[in-house]
Amino acid sequence: MDRKTTIGFGGGCHWCTEAVFQSLKGVYKVEQGYIASFDENDAFSEAVIVHYNPNEIPLKVLIEIHLHTHMSASNHSMRYKYRSAVYTFAKSQEKESNHIIERLQKHFNGKLITAVLPFSRFKASREAIQNYYHKNPNKPFCETFINPKLKLLLKQFSAYTNPSKLNHLIKNEQKQINEVSI
Repeated sequence: MDRKTTIGFGGGCHWCTEAVFQSLKGVYKVEQGYIASFDENDAFSEAVIVHYNPNEIPLKVLIEIHLHTHMSASNHSMRYKYRSAVYTFAKSQEKESNHIIERLQKHFNGKLITAVLPFSRFKASREAIQNYYHKNPNKPFCETFINPKLKLLLKQFSAYTNPSKLNHLIKNEQKQINEVSI
């Protein structure tokens, strides 16, 4: 039986976060937009909701990828817009997420600031900017900010990447290698 579940991630530009999670095996839907939690975190912040199959990609791997693909140990002035968070949909998911982040801390130089927060509300991005990377892979923003994150996926998490979602990047990498070889 396929078990599907949902988790939210915020930390950087939602175009980047969306492209990262769209590139993974076991992720069957990514909703780009804004997520709010409760109390001091009740304002919307750029984020994505990831629908995935934990039999294909475990929560630990999703969180590890998230921590490595945004500034998870940097508290900068734009954190109100780019809250570093894992948004949970159940108490058990909250507990597991906190435990995963605690165990992964040793792999980072700085203190992880990524909070585990209960999900409250979601507001989708306007249609024109959804699926941004796959609509605009050659735009300077994508080449400058998204491609390095996707290259990291290919290097450190290749067992979990979906090559069909990374064709553009893989072809460009191969083209650059061929140009250097000539």
